[in-house]
Amino acid sequence: MVNQSKCKMALSKIDTIDTEMEQVNQEKYLRQATQYYCALEKPLKYGPVIETLPDLITALHREFESNYVNIEMVNHIMLSYKSNPKEWRKYAKFDRYTYTRNLVDAGNGKFNLLILCWGEGHSSSVHDHADSHCFMKMLKGDLREKRYRYPNRPGAIEREQPQDHHAEIDDNELVEIGETPIPLNDVAYINDNLGLHRVENPSHSDTSVSLHLYCPPFDTCSVFQDNCKKTTAKVTFWSKYGVRTKLDEQ
Repeated sequence: MVNQSKCKMALSKIDTIDTEMEQVNQEKYLRQATQYYCALEKPLKYGPVIETLPDLITALHREFESNYVNIEMVNHIMLSYKSNPKEWRKYAKFDRYTYTRNLVDAGNGKFNLLILCWGEGHSSSVHDHADSHCFMKMLKGDLREKRYRYPNRPGAIEREQPQDHHAEIDDNELVEIGETPIPLNDVAYINDNLGLHRVENPSHSDTSVSLHLYCPPFDTCSVFQDNCKKTTAKVTFWSKYGVRTKLDEQ
């Protein structure tokens, strides 16, 4: 016979946990998670099947309904989707002079899902991610990521290369710590504890398209020069939901 007293105690504990989870500040929790999260190499065995871009968007909204976001499941969702140009072509807007950032879904203010379009030879500046998570999935072509040590940031996770603890690091210049190609359907991940990065399309004959998830979303980030001089840059959108934005709407 089941001990009803023990059952009531267990249910009470579950209710307490649920209440605590409801009180978790999602944005604060996500920012704290950047202190330890490093990314999955392949999809989870128990994660949802993502067959289409709408499936991906629906799955992301489901994950962000809870204040306690399973960041591994978010990673799984990005890994599981296989690029289908018919689904994302309407969001892919190019500019001849620079790469473009095109908003696909604003995530009810909890995340931003964007498609970035890279013309031949286009590249970003060296930048951070405002203590947010950044997942980047290749939809077309190839990109190359160059990663740098975050200047004067204690406790940063540097896994790209062995560290010489006796060597002095000159924070008067950027220190490159890795370079990685990102082929079709692969996902790259970075946060500020892993470093800064610069992304470029290495091809001078083909364009590239990538899908980016930022959580929490941010309006500004820091851009770095080779001498580590830091400036604040406003985050803008070249288009929203497939429609070109006006200057005052960016």
